[in-house]
Amino acid sequence: MGATGRREITLDTPFGRLTGWRRDGDGPRVLALHGWLDNADSFAPLAPLLPALDLAAMDMPGHGASAHLPPAADYTMAGFARAGFAMADALGWERFDVLAHSLGGAVASVMAAARPDRIGRLALVESLGALAEREDRTAERLRDAFKAFAAPRRPLRVFPDIATAVRARMQANGLSEPVARLLVERGIVPTQDAAGSRGYAWRSDPRLTQPTAVRISESQVRDLVAGIQCPVRVIYANPAPPYFPDVLRHARAGCLQRGEVVVMDGSHHLHMEDPAGVAAAIGDFFAR
Repeated sequence: MGATGRREITLDTPFGRLTGWRRDGDGPRVLALHGWLDNADSFAPLAPLLPALDLAAMDMPGHGASAHLPPAADYTMAGFARAGFAMADALGWERFDVLAHSLGGAVASVMAAARPDRIGRLALVESLGALAEREDRTAERLRDAFKAFAAPRRPLRVFPDIATAVRARMQANGLSEPVARLLVERGIVPTQDAAGSRGYAWRSDPRLTQPTAVRISESQVRDLVAGIQCPVRVIYANPAPPYFPDVLRHARAGCLQRGEVVVMDGSHHLHMEDPAGVAAAIGDFFAR
């Protein structure tokens, strides 16, 4: 058991060995699902501020130290949702709550709509439903995805040291140094390039950066959100990101049967940059 009261865990699932960490508590069982290209340490700043939760923060398939999917398998919302239930099964959890950020929130939305008997509550940070696509872009999206599938695999970028990788992540996502370092240290692995120079590379599956072959339409996303039966608290950052504008995110929230929205000043990684504010916004939501 570490100084933070958490311990590393590895779960054997149909999706391969999935890694993460567990922080025992006397309160509700909560599965924490991170964002795209992040990992379980996305929740490291927030966890100490929610001490009662029996919290399991997992690296989703292809992320962090978790197994990559086989080459013939695609990363899809339904697949990630099935992996989420596989994590809970391996933990011995039949019914549980979910705390999620970004991609994890999209996955949690699918989980709650698909299996309302298993999900008690959702607390979602900067997400509700999945990214949608216009129906008239279906063929174009498929062509882009299949072209990427057939392209030769590019070699991974090798960073000479951890500090360089941290700076790259800061630049890519506008993160502060402590937050970027948390994600980077769990998200890289020692390696060497073709010339034999040693360094560090991302250990997430490079296929995660390829175009998604199929996305559902906005009307389908809203039907999915309307099908979520459990209480939902959505925490949005202000200003809204361009890909999820304010009018859209509030329209989706309006589809919830039992939804609440909290808006806070901050950035996309709000739960990492302002964990105290997000913990206050969550409050006793899981305890009710």
